[in-house]
Formats: sequence, structure tokens, C-alpha cells
Amino acid sequence: MSRYAISLLCFICLVCAGVSQIFADSQSRRGFLLEISGAIGPATADYLDRTLEKAENEAVELVVLQMDTPGGLDTSMRAIIKRIIASRVAVVSYVAPSGARAASAGTYILYASHVAAMAPATNLGAATPVSLGGLPKSTPERGNSGDEAEGEQAPAATDAKMSKVVNDASAYIRSLAALRNRNADWAESAVRDAASLSADEALKLGVIDLVAADLESLLSQLDGRQVELPLGSKTLSTKDLQIEKHLPDWQSQLLSIISNPNLAYILMLVGIYGLIYEFANPGSIVPGTVGAISLLLALYAFHLLPINYAGVALILLGISLMVAEAFIPSFGTLGIGGVIAFIIGSLILVDTDQAGFGISLPLILGVAVSSAFLMVFVIGMAIKSRHRPVVSGREEMLTSEGIVMEDFTGEGDIRIHGEVWRAHSEQPLQKDQLVQITGRDGLVLKVIPADKEK
Repeated sequence: MSRYAISLLCFICLVCAGVSQIFADSQSRRGFLLEISGAIGPATADYLDRTLEKAENEAVELVVLQMDTPGGLDTSMRAIIKRIIASRVAVVSYVAPSGARAASAGTYILYASHVAAMAPATNLGAATPVSLGGLPKSTPERGNSGDEAEGEQAPAATDAKMSKVVNDASAYIRSLAALRNRNADWAESAVRDAASLSADEALKLGVIDLVAADLESLLSQLDGRQVELPLGSKTLSTKDLQIEKHLPDWQSQLLSIISNPNLAYILMLVGIYGLIYEFANPGSIVPGTVGAISLLLALYAFHLLPINYAGVALILLGISLMVAEAFIPSFGTLGIGGVIAFIIGSLILVDTDQAGFGISLPLILGVAVSSAFLMVFVIGMAIKSRHRPVVSGREEMLTSEGIVMEDFTGEGDIRIHGEVWRAHSEQPLQKDQLVQITGRDGLVLKVIPADKEK
């Protein structure tokens, strides 16, 4: 091969390498923007996990997590934090726009992020756990013996449970503060005393890293900042960074719909009633199929939500009692008990006071009232049936009349309801004579002459 050809080949290789490097640089010169608005739940955790995985695969510069949240479920919050800590891409939590907040679970996520930022006129804090039914009446001091405040009559067991949860949350947020070198003392006060801070105060106290009016200002301040990732330190290069907004994909959207407590509740009821109808009417197929699918989706949603299984048991008991009322009429005793159990179970089904994760009270009452009306209808039909004349069976036969088919004394044949029966009479009977049935011995009717003839 000539020197000219070799030189040309080397030149082409260098050009290709340069183009590849330029392409790689352009790929890394991107950032992802995620928006978390509203309560944090399983769908939010799934949304973040999928986006971070995509960001890592495409080697983007950073992921901006724009938040405006009142808090959310503890399990979902911890899943998000674990994913942020393990992320190979820098995660910047940004409380925005102005007027937004990062309360409760949002505060923990802010502390766990590689960079914590807030827009002016935003706030964070109020991170006291409320999963046990609300804030404690008095928050235990560090080093306190745990005695109740004067005049407080809260049960000791409740105080112990709440103290346990608060201590665990305090230790958790302090560990996050130590990991990111942020103010651990204020973090603990946000948990124990439900403390809150504005953006400027948070910056002064070392709770956050910077205050930025908008995304452009945020990127400008992030340029050159060093962050610690699992693979080592990295200096952010955000100058002229292209930010791509990433919305939840169809899987995350489907999970968001299914994990809605109200929808999960409806799916559970559709599933139960569908299976009951299928068992009562074997071969219907459609109710059983729809019921089985609905019940499986509901169980999947319940797996993701903080469900109180005592509530599930009460709902099942209530439905069972109402169904039993239809088959064993008790003049309302089983039905009313079933409605009460159903309502109580529905109210305590979701074991959290977090906004956005309760079951709608109008929905509960609507389903309960519908079931009660159905129960009243069944009871009414049962009462009416008791006053209707008997139209079949042994009792109806004893009030009927037949016609003698041939003269006989002792045993012979009679016609009744279009059927031929064997009859026994102590008196002689003539053809076409009306007889009254007085009893039955096996398949032989006992008859006497009627007062009238045909």
C-alpha cells in the first residue's frame, strides 16, 4: 500500500474519531427535567427510577427534579432516596416555581439530592411523620425520659409508637444531612418540631446549596460545582446545557392510575361482586372474567399502598353479611351489620393521613347506600313472598281438587293439574266426580268426594 493511501486512511480515522467525540460531547451536553407536583406515591418513584435509568444509559450531565409537593408515602419516599443515592448521574432537587413547597417527604428528598436548590418565595420542612394518625400532642425532646406533658392523657402505647417513628425519621434525615454535608440539627427539628424554612433562611442555615429564580439561573450557578457520585467526584458543566423535559411514560401513567386509592377501592369491589355473581350463576363467564382481572389489579395496587388489612377484613365481612341477607333473610339484622362493617372497613382501609391517599368519603357512602338499598329490596321481596299463596309442592296439593277418571272403590285414578295420580277413597266414586285431596301417602293421594260435581 502506498504512503499516500496510508496517509489518507489515517486522516479518515482521525476525522471519524473527531466526529464521534463531538457526537459524544453533544450527547453528554444534555440534562433531563422531571416535574413532581402533588403527593408522592408509587407512581412518582417509578417515574424517577425510569428517568434516572435512561439518564445513566445516555450519560447525560444531570437530572433536575423540580418539586412542588405536600409530602407523600414513606415507602415511596425511601425508594426515591435510595435511587438518588445510587445514581451515577447528578440529581439536582429544585423547589419551584415561586410559591411551591417541599414539605414532609419533599424535605427528605431535598436533603438526599446531590444539589439542593429553591426558588424565591418557596419553603420546605414540616417533616414530622403522620402515618400513625396525626401529629403527636407533644414531641419528645432529645434526652427526655418520655413522660407526658402535664394534663395530657394520651395512652402510653400510642406515645411509644409515635416516639419510635419520630426517632427513626430523625436518624434517617440526619444521616442524609451528613451524607450531603448539610445542616443536620435543623433537619432533626423539621422532624421533631415540624419546623419550616423559607428559601433565603434555608440558604443561610446551610440547609440548601443555592437559591435560583429560574432554570436558567440554576444552570448558571451549577456550572463548575463539584458533586460526589458513587464512582467518584464530578465537576458539573452546565454552560449552554440543553434541558429536555421528560414526562412519565405509559407504564408510569398506568401505575399512577391504578395506585389511586379510590380506583383501587372500586376495582376491589367490582372484583368481589363479579366473582360472587359468577359463583351464584355458573357459566356467566363475563362477570367472573371482569371480576378476576379487577381483583388482581386491586391487589397489585394494595401491594403498593399502605393498606390496613383489618379494613380489608371488615369490607369482606360486610359484603359477606349483605350477601347472606339475600339468601338467609333475617329482616335486616345481617344486612345492617354488613353495611356498618363495610363503612368502617372502607374508612380505615388506607393506613395513612397523607393528603391524596385517602378514600373519598362520598364514594364510600355512595357504595354503602347502594348496597343498603339492594339489601332493602331483597328483604322486601322476601316479606312479600311470605304472604303469597302456595302454588307448588305438597301444601298446594292439599288444597286442590281432582276429577275421577273411572268408577272405583278403594283405589283408582284421578286427574289433577293435567296429571294422572293414583288415589284412595273410603267411599265409592264415579267417573267425572270432583274429589278433594286430603292427604298423601307416597305417590297415592287420599281423597274424599267434593260437595259439588262437574
